[in-house]
Amino acid sequence: MKSVVEPPAQSPIARLVAIMARLRDPVGGCPWDVQQDFASIAPYTVEEAYEVADAIDRGDFDDLRDELGDLLLQVVFHARMAEEAGHFGFDDVVDSICAKMIRRHPHVFGGGVVADAAAQTESWEKLKRAEREAAGHADPSALAGISRGLPEWMRATKLQKRAARTGFEWPDIGPVVDKLHEELEEVREELAQGGSAERIEDEIGDVLFVCVNLARHAGVDAGSALRRANAKFERRFRAMEAMARAEGRVLDDFDLAGQEALWQRAKRDERGGS
Repeated sequence: MKSVVEPPAQSPIARLVAIMARLRDPVGGCPWDVQQDFASIAPYTVEEAYEVADAIDRGDFDDLRDELGDLLLQVVFHARMAEEAGHFGFDDVVDSICAKMIRRHPHVFGGGVVADAAAQTESWEKLKRAEREAAGHADPSALAGISRGLPEWMRATKLQKRAARTGFEWPDIGPVVDKLHEELEEVREELAQGGSAERIEDEIGDVLFVCVNLARHAGVDAGSALRRANAKFERRFRAMEAMARAEGRVLDDFDLAGQEALWQRAKRDERGGS
């Protein structure tokens, strides 16, 4: 077995950059790391960001430390590939974000003043718009610059927030609830009429979009709400499986009514009921 040979002692970030360069070395590096490109690594980058959010949701700070490290590795990986292609390096990435943070916080690093967090958000968006225009991205829409690479629930939230800044917004949550009922009824009608898969998909999309709007009006993060719902479903489903095993059976042995009874038991047990 080869002895472990690390790059010379350096600052932590320089050490990580050097390790990634070693992994990407076409001669002595790791074959898997060498064959990757931006497209193949992008899904891992998104996944690591979600794992950071999961660690935060669980309040697991040891795991959060590790997941932030995994996310940082993704940044270093992309920067290394960009450097190899002659585009930019990791230091350029750091310089770019430092410059952006200073530029977009004139109330901290300059003579500007903002009243509160809401005013800062408005100022941030104005600065972003000015930067896009200066870069030649002259899209005049209030929706300009919202990434198409975002998870769709997040993109829906951003689209709605931008539209709201123009006054295109429900006055309170009541009409949003009414709209949700309306959209659900349209789904029901399409299903009853044997609508095409495209029409049904379109109507269900409207329901999901309104659900995001409902979460936004309620001051709830739609992604966090869905993560909680997923966790709840998994927790209760696993409890159902445990109940079945306690009877010497598997869940497949139960008909739908029997499974529903187990589900209701799992709910009662979770809530401390009898």
